[in-house]
Amino acid sequence: MLIDSISKMRQLLSNISNIGFVPTMGALHDGHLSLIETARKHHDIVVVSIFVNPSQFSPGEDYDVYPRNIDEDYTLATSVGADYVFSPSVFEIYGTGSLTNVIVDDTLTNKLCGAARPTHFKGVTTVVALLINIIKPQKVYLGEKDAQQVILLKRMVKDLHMDLEVATCPIVRDFDGLALSSRNTYLNDEERHEAIYLYQSLLVVKKQYDIGERNVEALKKSLAEVLKNATLAKIDYIEILGYDDLQSIETIEKKALVAIAVFFGKTRLIDNIVLEGGF
Repeated sequence: MLIDSISKMRQLLSNISNIGFVPTMGALHDGHLSLIETARKHHDIVVVSIFVNPSQFSPGEDYDVYPRNIDEDYTLATSVGADYVFSPSVFEIYGTGSLTNVIVDDTLTNKLCGAARPTHFKGVTTVVALLINIIKPQKVYLGEKDAQQVILLKRMVKDLHMDLEVATCPIVRDFDGLALSSRNTYLNDEERHEAIYLYQSLLVVKKQYDIGERNVEALKKSLAEVLKNATLAKIDYIEILGYDDLQSIETIEKKALVAIAVFFGKTRLIDNIVLEGGF
């Protein structure tokens, strides 16, 4: 069932005690569908939100042209087990304007994707907190491709003592390794061909790590060398940080996040792998 009203959504869920929730901005692909399928295995009711949230887009980004096709998204979501698709309007969520935000400390938000998008994560945490408050799920399902977002939302849930669990699901990749993303549709044929170097660069880091390399600068240098093959790419960042706190490290001694962001024209793609740390 497609729902666009907060009051209707609350009414339908008022007597349900086992809800799985998958928040999305629509333009659903197999990565989103894997989250819905996982939620379906564990919950009586699965809710998928489709809301292109204006507050997480910076000026000049692609909010106005972000792909929207609610009919197709509804069909896809329900085909893999969603009971309700919640697709409210911007006015339904924010009214004439909200004065309240949920902000995670900048020790987690001012790096990686947050360095160039300083208001992005405030929009993410605020809207997810709002959606959680409406839906009241027992578990929310997130994809590991947006690793910084996952870490922030887990911290938000912990710090605000929200009565739910954050579950993460593996990155879903295309046949050649490119992480699935709604923004992949922006790429032209040449850019799409070169985009495979994102994952290939991460695999090089993983291989070097597996044979004993732990020096962060050496691993980042190897990653950058592979990305040079993508002649159309403009690197936004290459980082290897402590996974839980996103702090800089010189040597991988504990769980670490290897994260990259690359522009192809105006299209910004992200990818990551996680290294478990230790020797």
